[in-house]
Amino acid sequence: MRCLGQGVLRRAMAEADPSSFAQPDSCRTHHLYLRCRVDFESKSLRGSAALTVRAERDCLRCLVLDTKDLTIHKVLVNQQEAQFALGERHPFKGAPLEITLPFQLGKGQDVIVEISFETSPRSSALQWFTPEQTSGKRHPFLFSQCQATHCRAVLPCQDTPSVKLTYYAEISVPNELVALMSAKRDGELPDPEESSRKIYRFSQNVPIPSYLVALVVGALENREIGPRTLVWAEKELVDKAAYEFAETEAMLKIAEDLAGPYVWGQYDLLVLPPSFPYGGMENPCLTFVTPTLLAGDRSLSGVIAHEISHSWTGNLVTNKTWEHFWLNEGHTVYLERRIGGRLFGEQFRHFQALGGWRELQNTINTLGSTNPMTHLIPRLKDVDPDVAYSSVPYEKGSALLLYLEQLLGGPDVFIGFLRAYIQQFAYQSITTEDWKNFLYTYFKDKIDLLKKVDWNAWMNTPGMPPVKPTYDTTLSNACIALSQRWIKAAESELGSFCLADISEMSSHQLIEFLALLLLEDPMPVSHVRRMQEIYNFNAVHNSEIRFRWLRLCIQARWEDAIPLALKMATEQGRMKFTRPLFRDLYKFEKSRDQAIRAFQQHKASMHPVTAMLVAKDLGLDGQTTSTLQT
Repeated sequence: MRCLGQGVLRRAMAEADPSSFAQPDSCRTHHLYLRCRVDFESKSLRGSAALTVRAERDCLRCLVLDTKDLTIHKVLVNQQEAQFALGERHPFKGAPLEITLPFQLGKGQDVIVEISFETSPRSSALQWFTPEQTSGKRHPFLFSQCQATHCRAVLPCQDTPSVKLTYYAEISVPNELVALMSAKRDGELPDPEESSRKIYRFSQNVPIPSYLVALVVGALENREIGPRTLVWAEKELVDKAAYEFAETEAMLKIAEDLAGPYVWGQYDLLVLPPSFPYGGMENPCLTFVTPTLLAGDRSLSGVIAHEISHSWTGNLVTNKTWEHFWLNEGHTVYLERRIGGRLFGEQFRHFQALGGWRELQNTINTLGSTNPMTHLIPRLKDVDPDVAYSSVPYEKGSALLLYLEQLLGGPDVFIGFLRAYIQQFAYQSITTEDWKNFLYTYFKDKIDLLKKVDWNAWMNTPGMPPVKPTYDTTLSNACIALSQRWIKAAESELGSFCLADISEMSSHQLIEFLALLLLEDPMPVSHVRRMQEIYNFNAVHNSEIRFRWLRLCIQARWEDAIPLALKMATEQGRMKFTRPLFRDLYKFEKSRDQAIRAFQQHKASMHPVTAMLVAKDLGLDGQTTSTLQT
């Protein structure tokens, strides 16, 4: 089936998102009406997606949507049956769904394209849990993760961040379960087709890109922790989560003061099972978070500040393609740290930013300083965005913004720019060029300063940035001093260390102390053994401390740490932790076989994206990758 003349097709492809088959220059989706049935027995969603599509040019006769492992049963266009065909399957992009319209559309005309579909049990967007895999052990559980390009594995759509749409959804689930989505809850009613089921309804009236469509189904309870915030989790975790995230409303108020009005209404939090692959996911109205944040002392709630910040940078102003991902993440990290600065002081903001710079060093050491994936704007033609994902857009992006803040007049001046930028591009998807043009317009009286910026070195050059911002090191100095003592200590000097070394340090400083040691050559086993004797890091449950400590031990080739590292790599699935631990275990000859066995044993209960990337890390897919997942 031919959808476009070859010349038009070539032009569309040249301008389009390299990670999508969709052609938004020809037509754009404005609204989705989703109706589906969640079937735990067959591990599938069955239903229909009605897309309101507007022609962007005259004489439109064809529509191309993204799909991945979907079964398409039928297509109706304004209630008329339409011909369709699935194109050739691409290794990670899925297959294009090519729909021939039964009539020609003129520019500006709307049409409703209704597609009956079914997902695959192996959908890369959905993770299905048996009751035994949940905290309560009584009911099954389902969650989706659509970022970056997995919405197409849930429903046929224009799966590119350059297209934004509103949605309404009706989801049928068993009576004993609760459904939630990235939208406002709009009530529930009995399923007229089956008395053992009910239908939950949802409405999202702010246009969002497809990657922010999200669904969760499980035995969920909630606690109110603020005037616009419920925290949701299984019964076993919900009170712990309510305590951990009690500062949410304070963070929301600061974010509004910095970035402008919060347009989404509700801001709920959902704690997912341990296999959730990320720290958090900024689904509108319902942020998803990992249970690894439940430290018991609110010390890891910075992830909440990050996800709150996405309500402006990412969800309201969105990267047009994944090559410009730094626009989402660099601005969000910058805003997250501004919130931290308001809550805990400017020295804390700089401490976190300096920690981010070291995290960037660590990533670039892992990926290699000439790796093109360390460009701020990487080229993603024929590259899976999941494989390209790393801390680079987060930390190189936020370092650029801190450098510009210091160049252009300080924090107060630069937050004025950020607020104006959000106002200018709200509800839109943009490129770096759009951002840069606005920066030059806003600072038109400071063009001479902007001319000093080596844009090519920042944007299109691998490795570390060309300039390091100035950091206040007050809170870092104790971490640096202690790490240097350990690095320089001879074996005969290990008796000079004692628990008092760390007794005045915050958990953030302990994380930084261990991170500094990880930037150095591996320590001798005698050093990590002594560190355990006096500091007893094995007993620490803070996931960020435990992760760095176990990496330090495995890199030091301390065999006693192997079972602890294997346990952490497999009992949770946050890729920031799981992938580096598996990589370190694989590099240590004494633990290599155990790492492979542990992966094969746990693979079935891992998130599909995590399993795919860890298999690459362990050389089990016929190729290896050095890309870092955060």
